[in-house]
Amino acid sequence: MRKKPRTSRKIARKEYLKVAKKRKVSYQERRKAIGKQLKYLKKNLGNIEDLIQAGASLENLSKRQKNCLETIKKVYEQQQSMWENKTQSVPQRIVSLTQRHIRPIVRGKAGKPIEFGAKLSVSCVDNYVFLDKISWENFNESCHLKEPVEKYKETFGYYPESVHVDKIYRTRENRNWCKERGIRISGPKLGRPPKNISEEEKKQAHSDECFRNAIEGKFGQAKRRFSINLVMTKLPETSITSIAITFLVVNLSKLLRQFLSLFLSLFTNNRTGELIKPPFINFDYTLNNFYVLKFIDLSENSWSKVA
Repeated sequence: MRKKPRTSRKIARKEYLKVAKKRKVSYQERRKAIGKQLKYLKKNLGNIEDLIQAGASLENLSKRQKNCLETIKKVYEQQQSMWENKTQSVPQRIVSLTQRHIRPIVRGKAGKPIEFGAKLSVSCVDNYVFLDKISWENFNESCHLKEPVEKYKETFGYYPESVHVDKIYRTRENRNWCKERGIRISGPKLGRPPKNISEEEKKQAHSDECFRNAIEGKFGQAKRRFSINLVMTKLPETSITSIAITFLVVNLSKLLRQFLSLFLSLFTNNRTGELIKPPFINFDYTLNNFYVLKFIDLSENSWSKVA
């Protein structure tokens, strides 16, 4: 190549900043700016194709550069299609060059109307979390109620007595499916609410809502203590593994608390609530309200820290 092809990189940057620095951009201005950027990108991709046809090769590119080039071509096709059809969405829309598997998921929350990342379907049994479904594509949660219930039957041998779900799961199809199997689904009945509600029904509804809050607490625990909202892996496989390991650690922490609670209850006076100090265990009370257990090895007359 005697002369490098013109890329118009600086001109494209100036055209982009003209619109990006504006506080409010009209629909016509945004559409015109996107059209210009697509033309610059089309010219650059065309230069690459001309070089390949003239005898150039992509073998000298690294694997990362090849993947980035293929991703840019796919992004150009999607954006060109949306610009020509005057739409705002396209199937499997790419929003990241390095993580092309990530999709925008519209949540409608205040401050964060759109979120990016994996979408999870999680069930909670006896405060233990089961990861039922994980996907990078957006999906409707109401279509995935039967699979966790069937997995529950395979694990324990029978259907659960009740299922405590969010409002989106309380469809007519899911209600009929649970009714056929003798499963009570939480929440009010379909149709117009009755004028008179008995105290027993109010108490049951309150109990169901309190019981359902356990799964919300598990999500908060995973984000606050185990950093599930700070997944730094890039590949989809490693990200899924990291998320699954996080919920595994959540279950292990629950199991550890149950073990320590059972262990300490063996040395607690039921009347006074004080700890009974056996001759072979030394209890050290720490500032964090945790008990440090030190077992004495009588054979070697030495201390070994256990927990």
